[in-house]
Amino acid sequence: MARGLAGLAAALLAACSAQPAAEAGPAADVAAETTHPVSGLEVIPLTVTGASGTHRFAVELADSPEAQRRGLMFRTELPDDAGMIFPYDGTTAQSFWMKNTPLPLDIIFIGPDGRISNIAAMTEPYSLESVYSVGPVLGVLELRGGLASELGIEPGDKVDW
Repeated sequence: MARGLAGLAAALLAACSAQPAAEAGPAADVAAETTHPVSGLEVIPLTVTGASGTHRFAVELADSPEAQRRGLMFRTELPDDAGMIFPYDGTTAQSFWMKNTPLPLDIIFIGPDGRISNIAAMTEPYSLESVYSVGPVLGVLELRGGLASELGIEPGDKVDW
């Protein structure tokens, strides 16, 4: 009888301990997926569509002056399916530098029509030399250096976020 009660207690305890994990399930996963663990920025889907096909990324949204100043500084890794998007109003040209950025990046300038106007490929880590957009931009996308070429991403491709 004591063994039966101990078994029942163990079964009930096991059933109770599973509940917090169940509560943390899909809702917690969605929250974890929408906030970047390092920057704390919102992570949103972004696609680049062109002759080489459609490429999907989960990018950090640098939509505040502070986030835009910080960018990908001090990052030592950037997965191939990730990046950072800097949204602008599409009325002014933009320039970027690599201050405190140890990774080479592809800096992709997106014109007011949502198409890539130019790409500063494989930018030099830590460089204080600016790279410039060709004309006004709606956004600037940063990806791992060399990835745009590897995927066939080029000027004229459509970017949606």
